[in-house]
Formats: sequence, structure tokens, C-alpha cells
Amino acid sequence: MTLDSFKRAIRQSAPPDELSPALAGLWWAAKGDWNRAHVLVQDDPSRDAAWVHAHLHRVEGDLGNANYWYRKAGRPAASEPLEVEWDGIASALLSSTKSTGARRGAR
Repeated sequence: MTLDSFKRAIRQSAPPDELSPALAGLWWAAKGDWNRAHVLVQDDPSRDAAWVHAHLHRVEGDLGNANYWYRKAGRPAASEPLEVEWDGIASALLSSTKSTGARRGAR
């Protein structure tokens, strides 16, 4: 899935089934459902989910909590506009999904 197709999928009523919890969280965040996005990432121990979790707390305005989750994600705290950060996270996670799928297909 590309960033453009991911953004187009936001027009749907539910996220695509194949999304990781982190990507599904971003999807719900883009739909304006912070709580649903937060539920998806809060108990996921992955660094990807921690990164989305950080973004969500930044959206909320809780920068102290966001900084904690950036550290858990192994990422620097973001300072760019929220929309730019969302695009960057989505691009990185989608790219990671592609390379994981490519490795699986190569076996």
C-alpha cells in the first residue's frame, strides 16, 4: 500500500484488514477518532505503536507523555506540524510493511 492509497482508504468506513495496529491507529487518528486510535496502540509493545502513541499524545497536547512515547519508540520528539508528522509516520510504516512483505515473498 502506498501513502496515497492509505490516504484514500481513510474515506472508507473501516480500515483495511491488513493494517498493523500502528497503521490502524493512524487511520483512526485521521478519521478524528483519537480514542479508538489510542486503544489500538496503547497496549501494543512495538516501537511502531509507540511512535503512533507519541503522535497521538502530541495531537492531544500532552507533550510530556508524547516525549515518553517517542523515547519508547526510539525516535526524536517531533516538532514539525502534526500533518507532516502523520505523513512521515505513515510513509515509514507503509515502507516497512512493504519490505517485510518482500522478504516473506522471497522465501
